[in-house]
Amino acid sequence: MAMTMQCDIVSAEKQIFSGMVEMVVATGTLGDLGVVYGHAPLLTQLIPGPVRCVLSGGTEEIYYVSGGYLEVQSSTVTVLADTAQRASDLDEAAAQQAIEDVQKAIANKDAEFEYSRAAVQLAEAVAQLRALKQLRK
Repeated sequence: MAMTMQCDIVSAEKQIFSGMVEMVVATGTLGDLGVVYGHAPLLTQLIPGPVRCVLSGGTEEIYYVSGGYLEVQSSTVTVLADTAQRASDLDEAAAQQAIEDVQKAIANKDAEFEYSRAAVQLAEAVAQLRALKQLRK
C-alpha cells in the first residue's frame, strides 16, 4: 500500500479538490514537479498547466491551473491557484479559438497590440489543451 498525503487545490473563488493522494504532479517555472509522501518542504511558483493527482488505488484526476503556488509541508500539498478547474470542464474549442485569435493578432502588423498580454493568453490556451490531452491518456 502506497503512502498518502493530504492535497488541497484552491483558487480565489473556491476549493476545487481536497483529499488523500499518492502523488501530485504540477508544472512549475522550472518544469514538471512530482511530489510524493515524505517530500521535503517546498514552496514554488506554478505556471499555467495541468495538475495531476494520483489518488489511492492509482486513479488519476487532472486539473488545470492558470498559475499560482504549490506548497509542500510534512504530509500536505496545497495548490494555491489564480484560477483552477477540472480538466474535464475545459472547453477545447474555446482554447483552440483563443490560440487562433492570438496568432491572427500577431500576424496583423497594422493593429495596436500588447505582446505581453497575447503571450499570457497564448500560454493559458496551450496549457488548457495540455491538460485536456493528459485527461484523455
